[in-house]
Amino acid sequence: MTAKHPGADQSESQWNRLMQEYDIALKLLLQGSAKLTLRELTGTAIEKWLNVELPRVQNPRVDLLGVTADGSLVHFELQSLNEAAIPLRLAEYSLGAYRLFGKFPRQIVLYVGEAPMRMATELHGPDVWFQFSVIDIRDLDGERLLESDEVGDNVIAILARLRDHKDAVRKIVARIASLAQPERDTALGQLLILAGLRHLEETVEQEARKMPILNDILDHKVLGREFKKGLREGELKGLQEGELKGELKGELKVLRRLIKKRFGAIPGWAEERLETRSTTELEDLSERVLDAQSIEDLLK
Repeated sequence: MTAKHPGADQSESQWNRLMQEYDIALKLLLQGSAKLTLRELTGTAIEKWLNVELPRVQNPRVDLLGVTADGSLVHFELQSLNEAAIPLRLAEYSLGAYRLFGKFPRQIVLYVGEAPMRMATELHGPDVWFQFSVIDIRDLDGERLLESDEVGDNVIAILARLRDHKDAVRKIVARIASLAQPERDTALGQLLILAGLRHLEETVEQEARKMPILNDILDHKVLGREFKKGLREGELKGLQEGELKGELKGELKVLRRLIKKRFGAIPGWAEERLETRSTTELEDLSERVLDAQSIEDLLK
């Protein structure tokens, strides 16, 4: 997901940190309990999420790639900045997914930025036409998300279309206060992070103070700021570790396909060697597989 450009009062490191905050919070919410939000966006449910490295794409890590009940692929790209090159990037992702899975994904760019959304939704030229969907999250009915039984939908409602943002914050915080630990801490941290996209952090903190069940957390964590920082660092570490494992699995999956296509079935000794290789080593093998004369030559 792309965040706002750093301004005069915002350093490059602060900009990168904000990008990570919003990206992580939204990914975890969409992969978690925000089921109504996903149905509003896609018209269906996601059965499972895939964490894969797409082959032969300049920036191969998609934000979210899911599989529906009928086996269709759905690709979400989270965006908080109007990006002129988004059609080209989405086209590259689409072709990468087709190479890996043999099918094109339905693609949705979910725009959560503050400025009016004005991104192109297609790429065309002589005998070429590529199209995808762009949805401004403010087009979603926030009141409907507030009524959901899933706290993930409630939290995401803060970014959607609402009649009264302060009233919505009160309802969301009240819902979070009714949760058990550790879900309560996680939801509160995610709400504090996403509130930054709508300049509502102070409103969230003020409402959280009124909830007795949250007072100890907020008072002992300097009104939640340190709590938010700790949550962000923990989620970032967990997500990074998960992505590293996903990258390794994705690279190994692609390499296995290439080896089988070139040399046939992979013997047991070769599988054992592949399992011990790092992501970098697997990438190197993927480049060498077309020139190798045999599996033995490739893995020597």
